[in-house]
Amino acid sequence: MADITYKQLKTAVESLAKETARGSEAVRQAVQLIDADAKDTARIAEMIASMGVDTATVGETRHLARLMGGFSEAAIAYASAGDNTVKSASAAATQARTTHGGIQEAVSRSTVDVRNLNREWLRQD
Repeated sequence: MADITYKQLKTAVESLAKETARGSEAVRQAVQLIDADAKDTARIAEMIASMGVDTATVGETRHLARLMGGFSEAAIAYASAGDNTVKSASAAATQARTTHGGIQEAVSRSTVDVRNLNREWLRQD
């Protein structure tokens, strides 16, 4: 098992939670753009159909709108999974603070210098 300090654990977990939240927000913004583009494409298909544009072009435009709509739905599901990941990462950060924060607090208040303490001695039963 790798040696890791509480501060390193806390920093890593909190950093992961923040990165995950940023990534999830970026996906959510992209989903909104894709969804808007899918709706615009569907409107364009109806507009060109009303103008008497050839049926093949109208059909292709409608098909593109359906494909974009399906992609939008899949991206929404992906964004929802990202939200769950953010919640899990935040819970991990909270758990790290809860579980290890008391230990760090005790070490910080201790008058004994533990920097040169043999870690193998601590691992013994």
